[in-house]
Amino acid sequence: MARFDFVQMDVFSREPGMGNALAVVLRGHTLSDRAMQSLARWMRLPETTFTGPADDTGKAPASCYAIRMFAPDKEVPFAGHPSVGTAAALLDADLLTPDADGLVWQQGLAGLLPLRVEHLQDPNQRVISLRNPPANEIEGGAVTHRDQLTAATTGLAPGAIAPVLAEGGRRWWLVQAASEAALRQWSPAWDGIGELAVASGSMGICAFAFADDADSGYQVVTRALVGHPQPFEDAASGAANAILASILFRHAAEHLPATGYIVSQGREIGYDAQLYLSPGADGAIWSGGQTRTAIRGSIDWDAAAP
Repeated sequence: MARFDFVQMDVFSREPGMGNALAVVLRGHTLSDRAMQSLARWMRLPETTFTGPADDTGKAPASCYAIRMFAPDKEVPFAGHPSVGTAAALLDADLLTPDADGLVWQQGLAGLLPLRVEHLQDPNQRVISLRNPPANEIEGGAVTHRDQLTAATTGLAPGAIAPVLAEGGRRWWLVQAASEAALRQWSPAWDGIGELAVASGSMGICAFAFADDADSGYQVVTRALVGHPQPFEDAASGAANAILASILFRHAAEHLPATGYIVSQGREIGYDAQLYLSPGADGAIWSGGQTRTAIRGSIDWDAAAP
């Protein structure tokens, strides 16, 4: 039995318990693949990550670490909130230092990805953002899946922007609601969302609205509704919001601050996450937020678990 340092992070949250939960096993790279999967299954969190030193190939930057991500049932090549939360955990444990440009680098199944570390006006408040490639619109998606899209959005008053099927690592439907109030009050049509997700090879619907109150502290509201294999509403989805930001900066930039905007997500299911989205000069989108460490300790696990 081996012992590992372990933290549980609250990602995209400023207040306790209001963000997306993540387990991080520090220096967990010595566990077998089966042990990692069994531990992630036991944790029952959206993802559990395992960190280690980057491969010494001479190509990795100095401020780089290796990561493995596991959902309870499978390994995940990439996800937003585990990336942000893991970087925060390593920084807090003094196992990682940003380079001169404020960047750290994550080496995983999705390749070598940069994360940006920034401090807000309060030096104790830090935002970590991940660079996401520009999203691609799937032409004709709304026509091909018109009937399924109609069923999936039953009861939602539509906004002016037509629904878009977009892909950026994962595939999401982006559907605007007429107002923040309409979006927050909507009871999702889960059967329809599930059928739409399966038929279009997508995660489901990322429904959004521009904030009703200019003084609310956020500019966009989202609800990420996963349709398959198990329908659920995500408390805070970095990937879905990055895809949405890519499309909004392309087609609705007049509604957004040029330097970026803040998203409110999760209130409908008892959370209160905030995500920071900003455009890069190359068309990429940086998505991230603040984090909190909720639990610190150690965990005993069989390194070669059956």
